[in-house]
Order: sequence, then C-alpha cells, then structure tokens
Amino acid sequence: MWPVQEIIDQNTEFRRDAEFAELYMNFDQLMFFGDNGGGDQFCYVRLPSGHNTGVYVWDHESDDRKWVAGSLTDYLQQRAGTEGDDWYR
Repeated sequence: MWPVQEIIDQNTEFRRDAEFAELYMNFDQLMFFGDNGGGDQFCYVRLPSGHNTGVYVWDHESDDRKWVAGSLTDYLQQRAGTEGDDWYR
C-alpha cells in the first residue's frame, strides 16, 4: 500500500497522462492505492452510488481489471497470508 501522498499523485497522473489515455481504458472509476512492485496496481472501483465493489488489480501489460478481494480488510488478510508479489493470480 502507498502513503496518502502517493495515492493522490498516482491517481492524478493516471487521469492526466495523455499517453495512458491512448493506451488504456478510462481510469476515472478506479482509485489506486498500491502496487505489486512489478507494475500491476491495486484499486477500488468507485461507483456514483457509493457501493463498495471490492478491490481489483489492474494489469499494466494487458489493461485487465480483475477482482481480488471483497474489501480492504480481505485484501490485507490475503496479502499478509501469502508470499510473493503475484499472490493475487
């Protein structure tokens, strides 16, 4: 997980980067909060209704967005209980 300032910086960059806009689907509904150290990013999907849809991983190579945990608590428990950077695969 990232410190608060990095969460702000990374999410701002993802939304403003023109190159990202050409390469990837829209990031507006995603709120990134961490990464695996190899480029994949963890995020919440933000919905207007305020419903929490869980934690997703965004694959930087394929632009896939895959559900990995039902909540931040679930995410942290899964991450703490496994070894390696690719625990979510």
